[in-house]
Amino acid sequence: MRPRKLVPVAAGLTLLLAAAACSSSDSGSTENSAPAPKASGAALTLKGTCPDTIVIQTDWFTESEYGGIYQLLGPNPTIDTKKKLLRGPLVASGQDTGVQVEIRNGGPAIGYQTVTAQMYADKSITLGQVNTDEAVANSKSQPTIAVVAPLEISPLMILWGTKAHPDFNTIADIGQTDTKILYYQADAYAQYLIGAGLVRASQMDGSYDGTPARFVASRGTIANAGFATSEPYIFKNELQGKGSFDTRLQLINDTGYPLYSQALSIRAEDKDKLAPCLKKLIPIVQQASVDFMANPGPTNQLVISTVKKMKDFWTYSPGMAEYAVNTLKNLGLVSNGPDKTLGNFQDSRVQRMIDILKPIYATQHKELKADLKPSDLVTNEYINPAIGLPTTSK
Repeated sequence: MRPRKLVPVAAGLTLLLAAAACSSSDSGSTENSAPAPKASGAALTLKGTCPDTIVIQTDWFTESEYGGIYQLLGPNPTIDTKKKLLRGPLVASGQDTGVQVEIRNGGPAIGYQTVTAQMYADKSITLGQVNTDEAVANSKSQPTIAVVAPLEISPLMILWGTKAHPDFNTIADIGQTDTKILYYQADAYAQYLIGAGLVRASQMDGSYDGTPARFVASRGTIANAGFATSEPYIFKNELQGKGSFDTRLQLINDTGYPLYSQALSIRAEDKDKLAPCLKKLIPIVQQASVDFMANPGPTNQLVISTVKKMKDFWTYSPGMAEYAVNTLKNLGLVSNGPDKTLGNFQDSRVQRMIDILKPIYATQHKELKADLKPSDLVTNEYINPAIGLPTTSK
């Protein structure tokens, strides 16, 4: 079905968005200066508690942004180039947990459909990467509950070429011109940007497919959505024979749209069934993210070799992997948020997303769950609050 063209959200939304603008942390928070002791033994044994194969559906190709997930794979995993997935023993802190993990590519591998749709079409999927706005949109028809957020801040951004647009500093600056903005049609933040008055509907082009072709053809005159961890590096360093583009960007998060992106989520109907597994698995996922950020080299090598074997349009160089990890660190995309814990959710932040999205989805005549609240979309009940990135005490 062709997505219907949306009208701008009521002007009153702008006031709501201004009040909703937030950062990823609150003042007065405390941080852990040393990592918590790692679990061991029975705490890391998942056999008999979890499915024999834990299936994780991602929303794109294999990449370092999701390094904490690939960190779960034991040595020498199987790379299935036809089914676009990796499979191997699920290892936690060097210990085999007794179950397998299968990590599946998304994006082109699932026909560019949403992860939520894929989760409901294929009930073998245990966990899927679901953005908060996607969860809100499907809260009635295909409800999901996020159980851990490896990314504290979304890498989603819009960039522009500095040569073509030396005066642009923010997305709002783009909105003061006729510059086209290329983005993924399924990304709800486009309607937020329109409703907030930051851009105009006539500027938004939802035909982005993940390749640099349109940006290159425009000689960098269009703006391009994507991930802060990938497109800026690609456009600067990996357009062999097509030119090199210096770019600037603004994170979508920094416009006042604080979604949790690619949060690992379950179908709501599976919560009771998976609860015993999640109580043991989610702390393992948290620790895997901590371990990846501390020593990304081995997992980055796996990412690079996997992409090479997949032989798709997506490529991944050592420089790209290093840039991705540095960006995750430098922009705080993987961080502890306002407390000492990696991977947990703030109800206030989720509520802001609900408040922002209700009028947007109302213009689409999309029915949400009645009286939708944060607890319908996220839960911290499986999070170990002692697991977080070590930081320097202030």
